[in-house]
Amino acid sequence: MGTVPIRHVIDGAEADSLDAAVFGSVDPATREPYAEVALGSAADVDRAVTSARRAFDEGPWPRMGTAERGTILQRLADLVESHADELALADTTDMGKPIDDARGKDVPRCAQNLRFFADHARMTPAEQYPMDSGHHAYSRYEAAGVVAAIAPWNFPLMLESWKIAPALAWGNTVVLKPAEDTPASASILARLATEAGMPPGVLNVVHGFGPDSAGEALTAHPGVDRITFTGESATGRVISEAAARRLVPVSLELGGKGANVVFADADLDDAVAWSIRAIYTNAGQVCLAGSRLYVQRPVVEEFTARFVAAAEALVVGDPKQPRTQVGPLASEAHHAKVVRHLEGVEAQGGKILTGGTGDGWTVRPTVVVGVGPDAPLQRQEVFGPLVTITPFDDEAEAVRLANDTPYGLNAMLFTENLSRAHRVGAALRAGTVWVNCFFVRDLRAPFGGVGDSGVGREGGTFSREFFTEPKAVVMAIRDGD
Repeated sequence: MGTVPIRHVIDGAEADSLDAAVFGSVDPATREPYAEVALGSAADVDRAVTSARRAFDEGPWPRMGTAERGTILQRLADLVESHADELALADTTDMGKPIDDARGKDVPRCAQNLRFFADHARMTPAEQYPMDSGHHAYSRYEAAGVVAAIAPWNFPLMLESWKIAPALAWGNTVVLKPAEDTPASASILARLATEAGMPPGVLNVVHGFGPDSAGEALTAHPGVDRITFTGESATGRVISEAAARRLVPVSLELGGKGANVVFADADLDDAVAWSIRAIYTNAGQVCLAGSRLYVQRPVVEEFTARFVAAAEALVVGDPKQPRTQVGPLASEAHHAKVVRHLEGVEAQGGKILTGGTGDGWTVRPTVVVGVGPDAPLQRQEVFGPLVTITPFDDEAEAVRLANDTPYGLNAMLFTENLSRAHRVGAALRAGTVWVNCFFVRDLRAPFGGVGDSGVGREGGTFSREFFTEPKAVVMAIRDGD
């Protein structure tokens, strides 16, 4: 079987790179190239930004009302739903995500993102400020301009839509660079946007790598007004430096090392079920993963036994098979990184209770005990299906251990004590705290992290603040007619 072509989408049409350069995209299940992808250069990025700039400065998109833009975004959501099989297969083939997760979770969430922000832009009020001095002030939220959106490879479609939906809803135009490992769904989404009636140049897609490639050219381009990025913390620092040179606002959702705290009074059935999801969903390739499990000493033995049994019951295999729950890791390089962490467990004083390497690029759901707080497994983001379990004695120790990290994206806690839930939830240093659940989202709520987990918040009005230029209008109120 030959490879399929995946091209840029610029000014409403598919396009090859100006120099005809391409690179291969590998299916991690077969470990064979399946697609030939246009490799973007600085010249291709300039084409895309120029198209987006023209669409913003001269085109109808930012001049439409929010209802008209919203109608097109709703139509795009309809098309996403009707092309669910195509989009799901694209992400599964690109990065090994189980097909049931791609079809049943990621595609619906993409449509939900589009629908939510279409409605949010139309229904969210601005502020008015009555004044005592014969004047009246009010606020306007005007589109910022051209948005550079750089998406990660672990939830390609879902996080692409999380970035482009609010940007487009508020009247911006977008140049989207998907991760080089997962190019397919972005080009499909751009094709569907054109079908939904989005004008040329409003949503552009350029493929390529980061340093010395399309990513670096995009973040440094003088025609870009906003940069939104999800990915590794080290890359976020590089992007932040590039943006600072031009004083371009950035939103960075970066890495995580989520703490999951289970108190002795927790419902253990509930805690085990949610904790399994928190670390083994998407083969642990989740920035929000609950990779540091802290369990109160009276129940640590029972919890660990239940958790290990649940981990061993997960179905590991071909991601295109509906019953598979854990597929391969997304790339050879990432698999090698996770395996290095596995190989270092014993040297860190740890013991593997279950798991380890599997066939191909697969790592089986792994549980490690015995590593100390300074061990790399406790400090570094593994981004794989590996969890450490550590006992604690009291609430103060639990909070101290959970907060002992440079990251601060999210945390979880399980308890049936309402007061404890509020106390610990307030004490945990994280952008999101889940109590007795995981990955439940309200798209109005702020999303982002502290420390090495990022800068800024998105979601609801927080996205509006980032993707617009708030303007104050002050009017004099004259006496008489």
